[in-house]
Amino acid sequence: MIHRRTAVALLASPPLLAGCGGGAEAGERRTPPTHPAPATPTAEVQAEQAPRGIPGLGPARSAAIPERCGQAVLVTGRGKDSPRCTVVLHQRTATGWQAGPAWPAHNALRGWSGHHMLGDLRSPLGVYTLSDAGGLLPDPGSKLPYHRSAGFHSPGTGFEGEPLDGCFDYVIAIDYNRTPGTSPLDWTRPLGPGRGGGVWLHVDHGGATHGCVSVAKAHMKELLRTLDPDRHPVVVMGYAGWLAA
Repeated sequence: MIHRRTAVALLASPPLLAGCGGGAEAGERRTPPTHPAPATPTAEVQAEQAPRGIPGLGPARSAAIPERCGQAVLVTGRGKDSPRCTVVLHQRTATGWQAGPAWPAHNALRGWSGHHMLGDLRSPLGVYTLSDAGGLLPDPGSKLPYHRSAGFHSPGTGFEGEPLDGCFDYVIAIDYNRTPGTSPLDWTRPLGPGRGGGVWLHVDHGGATHGCVSVAKAHMKELLRTLDPDRHPVVVMGYAGWLAA
């Protein structure tokens, strides 16, 4: 018997060796390298890169702050009918608004009103310029025009029997129903006397006010030394829910 052997040829391709930076073999077409397209920033990154706004302010209140304004005193009331609030000075920087420390403060006895009237014991909601300052005591270094006068004497007691003496040692006039560029003691009322006036930032006496906003004397001095007419300061004031709109 004849046995046939089937010869099987094993074909093997020699391995291709590639070194660091090795070039292609002669006659081989080389595909040019491709570069990935720049990544689109994620929403989170875009939010981080966006200028910082003032915390607690919604789009309507933020839009009411003039573009040229570089300083904003934010007064945030605890509630529509509460006499307690918090004051924070914000300063505009290249990356957005920078907040200072939060100061405890008081506003009017019955809270806030969108249509302030004389004697309603509510502070007016709104965004108002800050143009003039003054007080019973000598100028502590105010950048705003400072009007010193004995007319800032404050006798009597507050709603809880606390003495009012010294609460007008330093004041900053809030430009609600007044003529900017005059003493805080000026009684001109462009909206009429029935709409009230004489709404100030002043020294806290430990209780609710008739319509003003009051902070500690040290904080009033800091505001006077910091608020700069060249930076067009404003006060943004109201209870938290209204501010967030």
